[in-house]
Amino acid sequence: MKSNTGVSLSSSPCYLSGLPDKHVDKPAAQAQLSLINGLSRVFGIHLNNDSNTPDHQFLSGLSQMFQQQRVEAEQPLERHDKPWENVYLVQYGILRLFREAPSGKTAIHHFFTEGDMVWPVFARSRTARNTLCLTSVTPATLWVADFSAFRAALQSHGEGVWSGFALALIEELAELTSMREFRKQTLAARERYALLLEEYPELIKRVPDNQLASWLGVVPATYSRIKTALRTGQA
Repeated sequence: MKSNTGVSLSSSPCYLSGLPDKHVDKPAAQAQLSLINGLSRVFGIHLNNDSNTPDHQFLSGLSQMFQQQRVEAEQPLERHDKPWENVYLVQYGILRLFREAPSGKTAIHHFFTEGDMVWPVFARSRTARNTLCLTSVTPATLWVADFSAFRAALQSHGEGVWSGFALALIEELAELTSMREFRKQTLAARERYALLLEEYPELIKRVPDNQLASWLGVVPATYSRIKTALRTGQA
């Protein structure tokens, strides 16, 4: 997709205010280059060594909006009942997107890993009626920018730039969500676990079992039993 400024943009599947200064590391030159490379992957832009191209200038300007933040495991990033404020680019670590009932029970919708961009896809999430939460699963290094400013920057690059970028991600999330719900309705828990092993081997190694059980739609005891049975070769 070409904007009016000649920048070609396409949202790659990836799967979201300022931050207190004490929690932010100002990007050094190498970190800034890493950020630009990460943004190029998100937008599907192939960069060359010429820093004067429209694509490179677009990403360089966009990178100025982001600040680096390092968080520990289980650090809340966005909370329900509060407007979702930021967009996140994951440099290292895993984040989980979930909803939490008043009883404390949670429903995990998605995990985000290295290279993923996370932002408030649903308009409701940008208001006090937000029902989504975002929390780090592991220690993480993130690039964080104000969502409203990020969206405005894309909108300023021409008609259709923001909508094209947003639509690709919304379609990706919708497809993943509908497929997971279909599997819950049509596959046994053991079959769903086997697909989890096949499709997300890194999550198996890095995400706690109780969280994977929630994502899979089974109670932890069932998840543990299936995991043990497959390891020992039991039917």
